[in-house]
Amino acid sequence: MPEVSAFLPAGFDVTRPVALIAGQGLYPKLMAAEIRNAGAPLRLVAFEEETPAELIDSVAEGDRRLLKVGQLGHMLRALRDFGAGYAVMAGQITPRRLFSGLHPDLKAATLLLSLRRRNAETIFGAIAREIEDIGVILIDARAFLDAHLATAGCMTGGRFSVEPDYVSHGVQIARESARLDIGQGCVVREGTVLAVEAFEGTDEMIRRAGSFRTKGALFVKTVKPGQDWRFDVPCFGHRTLETMREAGIRAAALEAGRVLILDKPAVLKQAKAWDIDLLGFE
Repeated sequence: MPEVSAFLPAGFDVTRPVALIAGQGLYPKLMAAEIRNAGAPLRLVAFEEETPAELIDSVAEGDRRLLKVGQLGHMLRALRDFGAGYAVMAGQITPRRLFSGLHPDLKAATLLLSLRRRNAETIFGAIAREIEDIGVILIDARAFLDAHLATAGCMTGGRFSVEPDYVSHGVQIARESARLDIGQGCVVREGTVLAVEAFEGTDEMIRRAGSFRTKGALFVKTVKPGQDWRFDVPCFGHRTLETMREAGIRAAALEAGRVLILDKPAVLKQAKAWDIDLLGFE
C-alpha cells in the first residue's frame, strides 16, 4: 500500500477524485504520477499554452478540461462535473498573464474587480476560496511529493563548500526579502548581497548575479512567513541548476521540507556531476 503523504488533510479519502489544476513544467507531471501511485482517481484542469501537452494527452478525454487562463467559472463547473473531493494546484502560470493575456469569464471578472491589490497571492487566494466554497478541499501543493522535498544537510554529499556564517547571512537576507514579499531567493557572497529575487523570477536573478563573475557565490531559496502552501510552493529543478552552472554559481541552500526539488534523484545526480553543492537548511 502506498505511503500516505504527510501533507494530505486529515481523513483524506483516496476513493474521491483529485482534480489537478495544472500549469507549466515538470511539477504537474510529477504530481499526476504520484496521485495515480497513491491510488486516487485523477482529474485534470489544463490551460491552453500552459499545461504540458503530454500531460493532457495522458488523461482520458472525459476526465479532463482544457480552459483559457482566467476562465474561473468554467473551472468551478469542471470541478463539479468531475465530482472532485479534492483539488491541488501544481505548476506556474506565466506571470505576465496576471497583467495581460487573461481571458476572464464573468466569474473571474467579478473576482478581479473585488480585489484591492492584484498579485499572485491575492488572486490565487481568492480562487482558493471560490474552490472551497463549492465543497472541494484545496490541498497542500506539497501533497504526494514528500520524497521530492529538500532535506537537511548537504544533499550532494561531503562537506558543503560555503562557510556556515555566510550561509546564515544568505538565509537572513532571503527570509527578510520573503517577509517583505519581494521574492523568496537571493544570491550572496561572503557577506555581500549580489542579487535579490523579485518579479523576474529565480533564473533571471541568478543570471544577474552571475554577471559579476565572482567565485564563492551562494544561491538561497526560502519561504515567506504565512506561506499559503495550497498554491505557493518554491521549486528548484534542472532548469535552475543549469542556470547556476552557466552563471558560475556552485552552491545553493534550500529550506528543508519546504522547497520542492523537481525530480529530486535526477537533480541531485546532475548536481554532483557538475560539482554543484546543494544544502538543505532548517
